[in-house]
Amino acid sequence: MTGIPEFEFRTSSACKYDPNDRRCVEVATNVPGKVVLRNSVTGQTIEFTAVEWTGFLSGAKLGEFDLSA
Repeated sequence: MTGIPEFEFRTSSACKYDPNDRRCVEVATNVPGKVVLRNSVTGQTIEFTAVEWTGFLSGAKLGEFDLSA
């Protein structure tokens, strides 16, 4: 019987660590077919399938989620 693999989170290189403001998004991609995001302060996570994540990134690159001024 194999166990459920643990997610291995990493922080974006764009996130500059500040001990007074630890807000960063962490991502885990080590489990095949899954992408998990974690809030570094609260520990809350949200899980995506690889297909959902790819769709989100494609939309973001096309400006689909840009905020209007």
